[in-house]
Amino acid sequence: MAVPEMYGSLVFNDKIMRAKLPKDIYKALRKTIDNNTHLELDVANSVAVAMKEWAVENGATHFTHWFQPMTGFTAEKHDSFINPVGNGEVIMEFSGKELVKGEPDASSFPSGGLRATFEARGYTAWDPTSPAFIKDKTLYIPTAFCSYSGEALDKKTPLLRSMEALNKEAVKVLNLLGNTEVKSVATTVGPEQEYFLVDKEDFKKRMDLIFTGRTLLGAMPPKGQEMEDHYFGTLKPRVAAYMHDLDEELWKLGIPAKTKHNEVAPAQHELAPVFDTTNVAVDHNQLTMEIMRKVADKHGFVCLLHEKPFDGINGSGKHNNWSMTTNTGVNLLDPGKTPAENIQFLVFLMAVISAVDNYADLMRLSVASAGNDHRLGANEAPPAIISIFLGDELTAVLDSIENDTFFGKQAKEKMDIGASVLPHFMKDTTDRNRTSPFAFTGNKFEFRSLGSSLSVSGPNVVLNTAVAEELSKIYEKLSAVSPEAMTDEVHTLLKAAIAEHKKVIFNGNGYTDEWVAEAEKRGLYNYKSTPDVLPVFVEEKNVALFTKHHIFTESEIHSRYEILLENYNKSIHIEAKTMIDMVQKQFLPSLMEYIDKTVTTASKKKAFAEGISVKAETALLEKLSGQYDAIYDGVTKLIADTDTAEAMADELEKAKYYQGTILTDMAELRAVADEAEALIPDDMLPYPDYAKILFYV
Repeated sequence: MAVPEMYGSLVFNDKIMRAKLPKDIYKALRKTIDNNTHLELDVANSVAVAMKEWAVENGATHFTHWFQPMTGFTAEKHDSFINPVGNGEVIMEFSGKELVKGEPDASSFPSGGLRATFEARGYTAWDPTSPAFIKDKTLYIPTAFCSYSGEALDKKTPLLRSMEALNKEAVKVLNLLGNTEVKSVATTVGPEQEYFLVDKEDFKKRMDLIFTGRTLLGAMPPKGQEMEDHYFGTLKPRVAAYMHDLDEELWKLGIPAKTKHNEVAPAQHELAPVFDTTNVAVDHNQLTMEIMRKVADKHGFVCLLHEKPFDGINGSGKHNNWSMTTNTGVNLLDPGKTPAENIQFLVFLMAVISAVDNYADLMRLSVASAGNDHRLGANEAPPAIISIFLGDELTAVLDSIENDTFFGKQAKEKMDIGASVLPHFMKDTTDRNRTSPFAFTGNKFEFRSLGSSLSVSGPNVVLNTAVAEELSKIYEKLSAVSPEAMTDEVHTLLKAAIAEHKKVIFNGNGYTDEWVAEAEKRGLYNYKSTPDVLPVFVEEKNVALFTKHHIFTESEIHSRYEILLENYNKSIHIEAKTMIDMVQKQFLPSLMEYIDKTVTTASKKKAFAEGISVKAETALLEKLSGQYDAIYDGVTKLIADTDTAEAMADELEKAKYYQGTILTDMAELRAVADEAEALIPDDMLPYPDYAKILFYV
């Protein structure tokens, strides 16, 4: 099948809806999708019939309400289309009621205290703005998930709320600026996805990868990523075949996978899609991660999405390319040819800058996890300090506004590479900055702090809501201004905003110690770990932000805070218990076996002939014995400290103990074990080492 015919072939998209639905029903459904209006039951009934017929034609026998609980994964309960009609016969039916509403058991999903275990009822509600699709002979219907009493128990509901909040405030500001044609504004996202591929058989032999997604033990091989020969390198045949099949599976589901390449670390790769409306992009990214794993299994791989699967080489992130687009097709973050004269662009640019400055704590919170703590601040990912890269040209524009000076547009320079056969092209006026957590990249902002396993819902909820708040402040300040005075008042407003928020703009190297010191002088947040940043969720200013724009209720905020704490503690607890098992049941026995073998070798040499030197064996035995004792002491301490952590009742106190004590124990234990691993012969190691996992694909 050719790609154009393949693309979206398993999606109940606009083309299918036009063909399958009566014109009046199609128009009513489009109105709901485009204008966020209520869907009537008669329309839902017609859509359900057409959706079922299409699904059955494509081999589907079941349907499921597909939702995103606060586990970070997706959930689904499958029901068949069959309905018995007597005489041992069935018909295939699907009603509008079944389409718009489901009732999964909500008792076992995280609720952070919103629901007691015995209170089981929950509801799923169809999100018509995200197309249904077919996977594994089942019709998947993207839905929101809430409790019996209406609290959001998922990641989709707050995202939809935040999109509506930004839409409302953005349209008000645009209309005020004289752009009355705009009726709606949608945020768009293109999440780039980094991942590792390891051989399935090697994966099965690593208890740490199975239970935690990352290696808890493992000495570095002689070569890592220092030669930088893997980045954009030639794809290995197995990897190329995997990527080809992955593209096809994603394209069938209407996921616009565009770019694929090797990343910096060995065995690391990246996939980047074309941007889409934010809630659709979030759904697509959840699907992408699932399909990555499934396709990997067919090719004898395991796809690792942990933020730091291997110590000593780069971990994996997810870059959230975010922008705002009007229903008239205008990107509000496109500066145009003369950004200094583009008032609309400058207003929305300053709304974003102000939002990031005022709510950088929430942005840091939105990417916080046990796994991502291993990346942020390392020389492979943005620092934990949230700052904005604008580039030289836009920074100069803002400086000219603040100082009332003339901005002389920087002319583009023609690039002459020096070989006449090569084409000439224009040099961009601004370079890129890969160390910035929030970088302007031409017509969008790239939020680069996200971890690879993270749902992109949370960061976009924060971005949408914070920008909505800043736009509401702008509207408040300008709403009484006459059209004749608007330009001058906007200039005054921009000038004041630049002076107040320019401290968050940094175009330099975010990896340096000098920047950390400078950021502290500027008063910027620097939350280095998840336990440090989680309490900001329940701070008064942030609760006020979310409740004002109806993104979360106070109880929903506190429930999510509790869930984040519990998830962090459970993650580190599982890692600690896994490490204890690996050391006690695998590593120490292997080390003892090698010690015994070395003793036997020394004894045989002595017995062979009097006076033969066993100097090498003696030195090795002293080293191995010392390491064995140090590892034994280390694992004993880890066991005791883990028991102490588990006895703690306060979840925040426990999280800080896990971060400060347990992770330190694990790092110290690993350092000695990795040193010993480097001495043990490969055939005596209880698991595949880094060299085999990273370089033998």
